[in-house]
Amino acid sequence: MISSRRKAAAVLAALAVTVTLAGASTASAHADHHEARKPAVASVTGSATFELPYWKDKDVRSFSFDAHGTPYTHALPNGPQGMPFDAEGTVKVSHYVAGQNVTYTAEGRVDCLVTSPHTATLTAVITKVSPGGPDWVGKRMGFSVQDGGKGEPDRVGFSWNGLNLDDKGQDVPVGTCMAPAPYAPVVKGGYTVKHAELPSPPWKK
Repeated sequence: MISSRRKAAAVLAALAVTVTLAGASTASAHADHHEARKPAVASVTGSATFELPYWKDKDVRSFSFDAHGTPYTHALPNGPQGMPFDAEGTVKVSHYVAGQNVTYTAEGRVDCLVTSPHTATLTAVITKVSPGGPDWVGKRMGFSVQDGGKGEPDRVGFSWNGLNLDDKGQDVPVGTCMAPAPYAPVVKGGYTVKHAELPSPPWKK
């Protein structure tokens, strides 16, 4: 027969295992809860070719976006400690001009992104333009995106070609996250917009 002392030792060992497993389960659940509470980050990704609904031609125009929200990271001199729509990433522009049989390209650094479900507006400061391209280096350009999903076509909008003028017909500087509605339908490729609510300042939590 098993002695009382051996029975007691077996019971204590079983209890120790149970407590250990329960502790591990609680720690895992706490980690999962902490992970779930991480704030969502807005983003716009993808590449697509689009057409102008008001100007039919044989040109080929495309945008590529890899933009991600980085709230409250771009402190301004003598200003706020960053804004909720601060962002980073890249924008690439390509325009094949059929009449000249040449493709002009440009790249920009994303500085602002704001979203709503399925739509986004972003801006980028142009850092590079191919030879013969427009005089954009150092200028901020605005873009908008509609992620149509399965029901509607994706669309884009942009802040040039007459869409950012003053009352004298002159181009004016583009502010952060400023762009017209996404009016140009995508004909090839597509975009994904991940929406996230604009977070409160971390110093006010």
